[in-house]
Amino acid sequence: MPALLEIDQLRVSLGQARVLDGVSFEVDAGEVVGLVGESGSGKSMTALSVMGLLPVHAQVSGAIRLDGEDLTRKTEAQRCRLRGRDIGLVFQEPMTALNPLMTIGEQVAETVRVHRAVSHQKAVALAHTALARVGLGASQVAPTRYPHELSGGQRQRVAIAIAIVLAPKLIIADEPTTALDVTTQAQILDLLVALAREEGAALVLITHDLAVVGQYSDRIVVLKDGAVVEQGYTDIVLAAPQAPYTQRLLADSTYVAKHAARDFSKAPVALDVSAVVREYRRPRQRLFGARETVRAVDGVSLVLRAGERVGLVGESGCGKSTLLRTILALDAPQAGSITLHGAPLSQARGAALRLQRRRLQVVFQDPFGSFDPRWRVERVVAEPFHLLDQVPDARTRRRKVDEVLECVGLRAADADRYPHEFSGGQRQRIAIARALITEPEIIAFDEAVSALDVTVRAQILDLLGDIAQQRSLAYLFVSHDLAIVRAITDRVYVMQAGRIVEQGPTEQVFTIPSHVYTKRLLAALPRLSQIAMPGETEDVWA
Repeated sequence: MPALLEIDQLRVSLGQARVLDGVSFEVDAGEVVGLVGESGSGKSMTALSVMGLLPVHAQVSGAIRLDGEDLTRKTEAQRCRLRGRDIGLVFQEPMTALNPLMTIGEQVAETVRVHRAVSHQKAVALAHTALARVGLGASQVAPTRYPHELSGGQRQRVAIAIAIVLAPKLIIADEPTTALDVTTQAQILDLLVALAREEGAALVLITHDLAVVGQYSDRIVVLKDGAVVEQGYTDIVLAAPQAPYTQRLLADSTYVAKHAARDFSKAPVALDVSAVVREYRRPRQRLFGARETVRAVDGVSLVLRAGERVGLVGESGCGKSTLLRTILALDAPQAGSITLHGAPLSQARGAALRLQRRRLQVVFQDPFGSFDPRWRVERVVAEPFHLLDQVPDARTRRRKVDEVLECVGLRAADADRYPHEFSGGQRQRIAIARALITEPEIIAFDEAVSALDVTVRAQILDLLGDIAQQRSLAYLFVSHDLAIVRAITDRVYVMQAGRIVEQGPTEQVFTIPSHVYTKRLLAALPRLSQIAMPGETEDVWA
């Protein structure tokens, strides 16, 4: 019996560039196949080929068969009828995939009405069922809310609801859990896999996380430079990879920090967050209804000492990002205090606030979204100079930009290029360079490596460790990636429902957690179980 999805010698060229070179693999009904590789390896291009969403000038050869029918021979109108009905696609970045002008309920219902002749009421009912299946029931998140009112993890659930609402034959999930915390990730992946198993759908899981592939996929396909370098049953490939490239990916997935954790208990306090409270009011659900007040940060206290690396972890919606915005003086706390080297930060204004922001910089999750695409890198990196009392002249500015670019592993000549000309990892280096330009004492990282593939992630983490050593920088890592926090931080705070529920030396908290919530987070973390790298005897944290 033929496989549900058959990709046979697929080649795709964009102009003179060959982006896929003879890709071949199969996915049976009810089977989960993991597609892994570095950024630029061809994973997403393979997904777009199946969906028929390649650029119009793309040259395609080979075959893509779904239930025996070659999709490459179908017209655009025929492909449109398949998308959403027979093939569901979950994009990596939900904010760009969702319509900001439509409620989430309307967007899921739209897929139903496009492909089925049902009433609006029936479409809405199916949409509400799909949203509930992905953890967005009406009692938790109203279907009348808009994408911008949701967290990143909630928006990803909406994207998944759109993909599964019609129970398609094939689901392609392109990095579906990159923005999700470990417990939400486990729930979403369990849901996708259950759909494949129970309803006979084929699931192609595109990810850079080998631990996720190891836990959820039946078979694995490894791509490099648009070609398949290895494929087979997941447990066999991960236990004994044959291709050197697969071996390197596995080694990078089991990242070990270059710089060991240290005790900073006697170092001076750089950042002191004391009993901070941050509340906000939700929009009215009815015209004259009362606005509900939500306490996102509830009496949080946190200390970061000079040169120390501290992690802040928790599920989506626990208050991490709200706390970070308050620390960065982007939001004002309703109670409590924040001091930077003893000077008040939350009440600072004018020149005093510029001084504090010069000493405390931030690197965001999506560097491309924080860059002006019309600016060259020199201007992007030099942007924080406005915080200085005296802005350097053009020659001095260029010299400092060149120095900081070389510090993060880029070339001075890169200052003349635009952000879109760089890879994701290179853009993150530019963001780090921008944070370093004012010579800060603290850098906060907001999910700064979660979207990077394992190889680039290892390079960035090594870079951060080197810079911290060279410049005696203190780091605050706000992340849902427990494995990365464990590898690179000295101490960790665990946050739940706006409160710190556990704190302590990172290895102690991860090895002997005392709070039930911490134990639940660690239990949900996918591992490369039973796969021992040279010199290791225990399960590997991915």
